[in-house]
Order: sequence, then structure tokens, then C-alpha cells
Amino acid sequence: MFGEFLNIVVKSLKLDKSIYKENKYFGEAAIYYAGLIMILDGVAGAVAVNTIIKTSIGVSGLTAIISWFVWAIFIYVIGVKLFPDKESSNISFKKVLIAVGYAHSPGLIRFFALVPDLVMPIIFLTQFWIFASLIISSKNVLNLKSNFKSFGVVFLSFLIIAFLSITFVMSRMDALPISNIT
Repeated sequence: MFGEFLNIVVKSLKLDKSIYKENKYFGEAAIYYAGLIMILDGVAGAVAVNTIIKTSIGVSGLTAIISWFVWAIFIYVIGVKLFPDKESSNISFKKVLIAVGYAHSPGLIRFFALVPDLVMPIIFLTQFWIFASLIISSKNVLNLKSNFKSFGVVFLSFLIIAFLSITFVMSRMDALPISNIT
């Protein structure tokens, strides 16, 4: 069982697209493996950032689970509902959710960001690695014909998430001009 989990992580780290094509990686335990990857990704992020700002590991794990669902929802809606290919229309949300979880395996590298000078480079490297992994997973799980379309689905999802995140943070800080209009 642990060997299967490690195999999934290693294949995802190597950006191996076969992980998203074989049904054996989407079996009964797949949702648990993907969830574990996301929780560990959140904890690894908290460990890495903890050298700069103090963050709660529990909150980081919870945030990782929420972001997992948000990423999966946007990739599913954009790739399956709004801009589907012929083969994309019958893809289940669960399969997209699992693929997004697997694609976050490069975030586990953040556990090695213990040296303060290496924190930011490791975070940026792993974030781009996750982005590349999301493009590969989206192309294969959604059965998209082009890499450009897969990039578009992931990038549009990213832009929406970034906009919503910035809007949420700014509204909490009362910094949006709209919050001052009465």
C-alpha cells in the first residue's frame, strides 16, 4: 500500500503522463492517496514558510484541502463543461479531483526548504513544477487533444483562483475601493 503511494508520488514528480492514463491509479484508494498528497503538500508549505513567517500546520493542511477542491472544481467546469473536447464530456469530477491531488506531488519537495536562503527558490520551483504537472494531468484526464488547450484550462483556473484570493484578502483588509463606497 505504501509502495503504491510512493510509486504515484515518484511518477508525478517525474511528470509521467502514464499515471493519468492507467485506471489502476484511480482505484478505491486513489482519493485517499490524493488527499494525503494534498495534506502533506500543505504541511510542507507550512514548514517551508515557517522560516519566514509563523504559520499553523493545521491551518495549512486545511487550506490545502480547500484549494484541492477549488482547483478541481475550476478545472472540471472549464475543461469538461465550458470548453470540452468530444472525449471530455463523460469525465467524472472524482477523476479530476484525484488527478489534481496527484499533480501536487512536487509540493512535497518543500519539506527540504529548511535553509532560509533556499525557501523562496524552492517554493517558486515547486509551484512551477506543480503547474506543469497540472497541465499534464489535465491533458490526459480530460482527454484534451492539445497542450495549448490544457495550458489554457489550467491557466484560466489559476487566474480565477488568484482573482478570488486577492479579492478575498483585500476585502478582509478593507483595502478595496468598493468597500469604501456607501
